Amino acid sequence: MTSIITEMFRNMVFTEHELQYMQGKLKKIRLQKKDFLLQEGEEVHDIYYIHDGCLRTYFIDTTGKEHTLQFAVKGWWTSDYIALFGRERTKSVSYIECIKDAVLYQISKDDFDILCDEMPKISRFHIKNLESAFAAFHRRILENLTLSAKERYLNFIKSYPTIEQNVKNYHIASFLGITTESLSRIRREIASE
Repeated sequence: MTSIITEMFRNMVFTEHELQYMQGKLKKIRLQKKDFLLQEGEEVHDIYYIHDGCLRTYFIDTTGKEHTLQFAVKGWWTSDYIALFGRERTKSVSYIECIKDAVLYQISKDDFDILCDEMPKISRFHIKNLESAFAAFHRRILENLTLSAKERYLNFIKSYPTIEQNVKNYHIASFLGITTESLSRIRREIASE
């Protein structure tokens, strides 16, 4: 369990007491493909670290259309952040589905907040992660507003170089905001270049 903590916190150095304390806060979870970590309407109290596998966060609109918000792979953290951090909602607005068998480590937000209060280095780490995620979401919004579908796809495969073999085409198309037909056309164009 010590090695997972150093993996989670990018090789930070902890005392033996800190390691034992943190180990008591973590719960290991195994998910199989098609299992749900969260579904819309569920109470959200936890944050999850992905040790292995791949998960997809998506939202279903009022017409029943799925919109992929995020893929989470090894080394990423995930949850329904609207419910977890939002002031007006505590129930999930999205689904988090396992799309490749996964091993996760769960920690409650309350316990994570305590760790941040008691260990400033974890707080700094968490702030840096949130800053990176915030910047990535802004970049994605700008890309959706300004780039062609082909450019968005090229950025996607650069950001997720090993994900395509684990993800269905309609998941990728949904993430990019295009149809599966457009995705196929873009791939054919790239292959012919």
